[in-house]
Amino acid sequence: MRGNYWAGEDFTDLAEAQQRAEAWCRDTAGRRTHGTTAARPLEVFDEDEAPMLLPVPPVYDVPIFKQVKVHRDFHAEVARALYSIPGQWIGSVLEVRADSALVKFYARGNLVKVHPRQPAGGRSTDPEDLPTEKVGYAMRDLDRLIGTCAGHGRAVGIYAERLLDDPLPWIRMRAVYRLLGLVRRYGPGPVEAACSTALDLDVVSVSKIASMLERATETTTPLLPAAGSAAPSRFTRDPAEFATDRTGPATSGTTVATAGTGVATERTTVATERTGHLTVIAGGNTDTRETR
Repeated sequence: MRGNYWAGEDFTDLAEAQQRAEAWCRDTAGRRTHGTTAARPLEVFDEDEAPMLLPVPPVYDVPIFKQVKVHRDFHAEVARALYSIPGQWIGSVLEVRADSALVKFYARGNLVKVHPRQPAGGRSTDPEDLPTEKVGYAMRDLDRLIGTCAGHGRAVGIYAERLLDDPLPWIRMRAVYRLLGLVRRYGPGPVEAACSTALDLDVVSVSKIASMLERATETTTPLLPAAGSAAPSRFTRDPAEFATDRTGPATSGTTVATAGTGVATERTTVATERTGHLTVIAGGNTDTRETR
């Protein structure tokens, strides 16, 4: 191979070198007479050696060996996938052997956990590795999460159901965990009262519940807006102005009209009398007035 096939040859890439090597073994070296056996190697292989060969083994499964750290979320990352580890190993560094089927975690040579291999972006979580209060969140078990809230009070459980009433309920799970945090901080009683009041007003917001608990107003009756103000407004008119005398509206209107006509006649007479006492002199001062 080195002195006959490889020496003096020039190859463009590995694929061409492999292709020409197979052709040289089959057509050149395989068909010439061997100096020791006095036979052609290709014929000897086909007649004597090929029937004795075992089946071709599968591709060797190359495992991954590395060290990983267990994070606070009870998971460790191997080849861009997450695997749960018991809580006692949080913060520890474990050895990992991962092949195409299994992922094994070791601590100083002792087997700690075994998971089926997950593709990149996958997750393998064993509920036994997590605390009871975090199993519902990690496994996205909504029924378990609602049941935990209902254990602190009927209104708290109903409020959790309202929070998770969404086409994508798992994106609202943080709000439910915040509600459980309020239970741990203020106690089940105040949170139950606050949730009951919020449900009566149809207000679904954990921030409102937190504000009520912070101000200690969870048992206070809310002030509802009034229908209208009792004080008169700027343009309010006295109802008496809209009162109408229904005894004789036609006669009264006629009398007023007649009186108005009489006044107009009197004014016309006075204007006529004043015109008779004024004389305008042509060519003189227009302001000069002479009495006849």
